[in-house]
Amino acid sequence: MPGGMTPNNEAPVNESQPKNQHVELKTQIPGPRSRTLREREDAHLAPGVQGYAVTAGVVADFARGSAITDVDGNTFLDLIGGIAVNALGHSHPRMVEALSAQLQHVSVGSLTTQARVDLVERVASHAPAPGVHRVQLYSSGAEAVESALRLARCYTGKHELVSFWGGFHGKTMGALSLMGSPAKHGYGPLLAGVHQLPYADCYRCPLGSTHPACGLACVELARKQLEASRTGGIAAFIAEPMQGTAGNIVPPADFLPAVASVAHDLGALFIADEMITGFGRTGRYWGVDASGTRPDIVTIGKAFGGGFPLSGLITTDEISQAEPWSKPSGSSSSYGGNPLASMAGSTALRIIDEERLVENSRVVGAMMLEKLVPFQERYPFVGHVRGSGLFMGVEMVRDKKTKEPVSSAAAGRIYRECIRRGLLTMAYSPHFRLQPALTIDEATAGNALAILQEVFDLAEREGFWRD
Repeated sequence: MPGGMTPNNEAPVNESQPKNQHVELKTQIPGPRSRTLREREDAHLAPGVQGYAVTAGVVADFARGSAITDVDGNTFLDLIGGIAVNALGHSHPRMVEALSAQLQHVSVGSLTTQARVDLVERVASHAPAPGVHRVQLYSSGAEAVESALRLARCYTGKHELVSFWGGFHGKTMGALSLMGSPAKHGYGPLLAGVHQLPYADCYRCPLGSTHPACGLACVELARKQLEASRTGGIAAFIAEPMQGTAGNIVPPADFLPAVASVAHDLGALFIADEMITGFGRTGRYWGVDASGTRPDIVTIGKAFGGGFPLSGLITTDEISQAEPWSKPSGSSSSYGGNPLASMAGSTALRIIDEERLVENSRVVGAMMLEKLVPFQERYPFVGHVRGSGLFMGVEMVRDKKTKEPVSSAAAGRIYRECIRRGLLTMAYSPHFRLQPALTIDEATAGNALAILQEVFDLAEREGFWRD
């Protein structure tokens, strides 16, 4: 067809990134140049950086699509995807061109630019619910979540907040207070007036029940818990439509609407944290689309900037007018919506639309899930496989009956065996997440899963998953 068009006159899916990418290893992993550079960095860099990067030990030199080449010339396949940031694949040529051009014009400041006009119009054209179109821009996910909490308090005049077990919303103090895991231990005291409720992780049901026979007992428990524990008015509920950090948990479709209903019954706003699930990650444009839930505020990031630090929130005209949040400089950020960030965001959203990456997420994700689901029967340490689009999770367990997770040592060995074979994954956690770039093609995904199967075969053969 002329111009590379498909028969139905649509641009081909993922037209700008390479296909059928492979691993190529030239040295031991990590190689000598990587080890030298890591030693130099480690002499000065503070601890606490991303665990997968520290453990991998490799130093990136060049990346394109779903492949990363290190300074020793080794090429890895990437199923981590920048922990859902790298939606467009590495060094997407249209992004490189757009940001290079913007740098030559203007890159700093809060004045309106054509790029920012285009950005907010593109967000509004994909409004997560009718009337939810009013955008404010930031540079990190936690910053956007903090702003959403302030806005909810301003609008409702209330102060208490509700989050969920397993939830992750950032590491600043307000967001940290919402964290539903032991990772926050040692950081107290945190915000007062925060209530944490069970999330519908049906593989590990907190009530030991089974959906749908349970009748969403976790939501009924939440209602009773709040009636007994709240001391004042609740300003907002915040929930991930599908939980990322907890292991890419996909709740039943009736869970989120029930949560939003409880929030509204209590006069609270419902905040959907779409940092990970937004912009096509789950095979739909928004995570809330899977259940038809209408949020009052949506927090966005990661894929939003196509790799550039960009985040934001979306809300209604009415809610956005709440003071003091709406006063001049009341909700602003020095970096939020700057010309370079705006160009990154508008270009990323244009690529997602024009290269049909939401569809690619759905199709390639379904293919990957079809290959992964049989792992539950094939391997004694795979307890559960789940997913939606390119948002997948594998529970690695020592016992399928008790669902006891494999040890950190066993997960770490699986991760290192993947690295040795040229595969970057998040297998260092027993709640193993797979979330590659939305541009990954079926052949590249298949090449990556073949390596994962090789490592799982090794784990079964040697039995180190029992460690």
